[in-house]
Amino acid sequence: MSPDFGWLKNHIAEVPDFPRPGVDFKDITPLFADPDAFRFAVDALADHVAGDQIDVVVAVEARGFITAAPVAYRLGAGVVMVRKAGKLPRLVESTVYSLEYGQDTLEVHADQIRSGARVLIIDDVLATGGTAAAAVELVERLGGVVVGLGFLIELAFLNGRDRLAGRDVTTLVAYE
Repeated sequence: MSPDFGWLKNHIAEVPDFPRPGVDFKDITPLFADPDAFRFAVDALADHVAGDQIDVVVAVEARGFITAAPVAYRLGAGVVMVRKAGKLPRLVESTVYSLEYGQDTLEVHADQIRSGARVLIIDDVLATGGTAAAAVELVERLGGVVVGLGFLIELAFLNGRDRLAGRDVTTLVAYE
């Protein structure tokens, strides 16, 4: 039987019509502000891969940074940031990916994921899967092995898991 993470929904504020009409934004800042909910979420994401050797936790900009760092600490792993274009100061590997409303670019420092490194990717929300798939592409292009992906929230109605088929994906709260 899987643990019940549903109570975490009480720590996610729904903001209608943000950032534009028709979008119901899931605000996770109340979850971050509550020590018990935040600790529980970090522990749940870390526990999911606790039996695996994880060398690096990849944190996807920007709210993924907040969760990935304590998960990495729990796992005894390093943290590597994946950022939007132009934010990293050294040589980067980059990829352009599609969003619902256009394109974007993600980058990672080219020397921070060694060949064969076992990687866990952490982000706040799994929506259409575009950002997560782009992060997987970057990690694998640098020779890393994606062990799993973890998210606080999944917007299941957007079918983001489809773009991550065959991957170990864990989410704590799903919105159908």
